[in-house]
Amino acid sequence: MSKLTGVLYGCLIVFLGGWFLGEWSGNFSALLLVLTLITMVYWLLERYHFAPQRVATVATLAAQADVRRRQLADQGITRVDEDFGPARAALLAQPWWLDWTAGLFPVILAVFLLRSFLFEPFKIPSGSMIPTLLVGDLILVNKFHYGVRLPVINQKIIPFHDPQRGDVMVFRYPKDPRIDYIKRVVGVPGDEVAYRHQQLYLNGVLAPTQALPDFYNEDSLRYSAQFTEDLGTLKHQILVDRSREMFLRQIAPFPFSENCVYNAEGITCKVPPGHYFMMGDNRDNSEDSRFWGFVPDANIVGKAFFVWMNFGNVKRIGAFQ
Repeated sequence: MSKLTGVLYGCLIVFLGGWFLGEWSGNFSALLLVLTLITMVYWLLERYHFAPQRVATVATLAAQADVRRRQLADQGITRVDEDFGPARAALLAQPWWLDWTAGLFPVILAVFLLRSFLFEPFKIPSGSMIPTLLVGDLILVNKFHYGVRLPVINQKIIPFHDPQRGDVMVFRYPKDPRIDYIKRVVGVPGDEVAYRHQQLYLNGVLAPTQALPDFYNEDSLRYSAQFTEDLGTLKHQILVDRSREMFLRQIAPFPFSENCVYNAEGITCKVPPGHYFMMGDNRDNSEDSRFWGFVPDANIVGKAFFVWMNFGNVKRIGAFQ
């Protein structure tokens, strides 16, 4: 078993190394599931085979020692300098390959359950959600807000809340589900979403905005116009760069692309059932549903709600809208 454990750890190190170096992609949820199952097998073997076997060995040695002491006593020898304490401890101790498998099972199981059904950490990799979220923010994603989903396959089994306009949501990128994206929900099923001349329209009505002081981006060292946008139930901040209005175009065909019309003014889309229209708060620096289409319900990961750390600015810690 020790050789098998060494081989398994070797495979894990090679896989993680190649993943870190970008030689291949990986699914962390699937990796956690595999580690949970493997360590569970070791834990069961330890509990019902190896540990009882070690206890039985110690009991056998103790019985043999008792027999020897009685034999010596029959010969008139009553003082025997024998200390089975260290030997007993050595026999009962787990070998290294059980320490690093069965011993880790409770921890790995707890992480797997927590990450799969309750909360998942996520790091903001780009500036598409500035000013709400900054590059380097470490956030928590509520995995059960929209419903309970089976890990790895992401199949919803118990529905809870439907995504609402204004929610900041993490989802699997429709073009490559191995990648997680984070954007804001601006259109729910049945909505007509239009973005024309850097202004958002929902069902033909201009989303109300209110000007705020310009936002200074410390990464790009430039100012951007900042506004409060009202999506009906939630107000949040957005950035608009009046100097660089983007020409909106479809990157590639996507499901229900016939629901969208692109022209010189912008884009108008009818959100199909079971899908959502997502946009970044940094409107002129966000690749979102305007370019690659709708997010199906099956791709939803969870609702983002809390910054738990930013090592460059601890003042970022807290809830956000």
